[in-house]
Amino acid sequence: MYRVSPFVRHFAWALLGGIGAATLWLNVSPATYYDTMEMRLAEFPLPLWIVSEPLPLTPVSVVSQGLMALFLLFIGKELWESLMLRRGALSGRRAGLPLGAMLGGWLGAVAVWLVTGSWIETALEASSGDGWAVPIGSDVVLCYLIGRRVFGPSHPALHLLLLITIANDIAGLLVLGLAFPQGGLRLSWLLLSALAVGGVWLLFGRLARPGKSERQHLRAFALWPYMVAGALCWAGVVLAGLPGALGLLPLIPAIPHADRAFGLFAEAEEFLQDPLNRLAHLLVKPIAAILFLFGLTSGGIDLQAFAPTSLTVLAAFWVGKPLGVLLGAACAARLLRFALPQGVRPVDLVLVALISGMGFTVPVLTISTALPGGGMQEAARLGLAISLGIGALALLVGPMLRRK
Repeated sequence: MYRVSPFVRHFAWALLGGIGAATLWLNVSPATYYDTMEMRLAEFPLPLWIVSEPLPLTPVSVVSQGLMALFLLFIGKELWESLMLRRGALSGRRAGLPLGAMLGGWLGAVAVWLVTGSWIETALEASSGDGWAVPIGSDVVLCYLIGRRVFGPSHPALHLLLLITIANDIAGLLVLGLAFPQGGLRLSWLLLSALAVGGVWLLFGRLARPGKSERQHLRAFALWPYMVAGALCWAGVVLAGLPGALGLLPLIPAIPHADRAFGLFAEAEEFLQDPLNRLAHLLVKPIAAILFLFGLTSGGIDLQAFAPTSLTVLAAFWVGKPLGVLLGAACAARLLRFALPQGVRPVDLVLVALISGMGFTVPVLTISTALPGGGMQEAARLGLAISLGIGALALLVGPMLRRK
């Protein structure tokens, strides 16, 4: 397996830096923190046939609905390449066991959330089933930070962990948008995204195929058309009522790409010059800044917010998701005869399941829509921060389990 590029580790430290700064600010001066993050920078009172309510522009919305779309584009590229390209980690029968583990993790986390919430939730604003979409998401960069220490930079189990967490993040946001749309779903606006994607592929992307002239190849390899199409695609997704963080994902198949996959975030991709990889290379430094800003605007932890919702979060992430990953993988292996990825042992799968019990980035994006009331949201955010502690357990038991 190709080594994972070290910039993913830098992403994790940038995110943690933002969370740490926000947490310190929030607990020292909560009023100024909330006033700053929720400050109205502008407001767009668009006609009712476009949106049902004005779109406020705040530091939180700029980062979570706008800039985070670049991060999702970056990780979505890796998932798409693993599915579609030659030697991709999810191509053909290779997809079987990772897919079973992913589905099992989703079902396990949601089931435990619903059961635990019905037993212990006492918040006045709570109703049955609130927030069930929260535990579907995960945290690619923080899981990678722990997984790299446990498995090393090029172990195939690290790639399996990245596949599961990337898919969790995208699925979590998609479920959020469909189950908890902002202002109601207006899916007809997705035609704008479809036209942008289809148009840029017809006019530029398809010209990169073999047999085209040098002039056509140069036209296809220009980056500006895909940037313009990306802006239109993002607008269509937002106007449709879906999370803006998903806004650039439909564009990925239209951008010319390499003909084979080198592995998730592989160092070898830094030498590729196709438009998709060039865009990814250009985004590396901005994404580190974006993740810091995301931690700063949305990652502040109120250390006094512990409540029943925190326990619900921990049960879903520490019990439901790891058990679901293991049961889903076992079903895929025993019933459907899918094999573990080459080089991954059953004990490695146990550690992957354990580390997947960490959740922060996408679940934090989810709680503001899926949960009512500031108190429940703060309790859930604290629970998500505590869930990262399972990474310490993985670091502790990982060497002992792998030696056996």
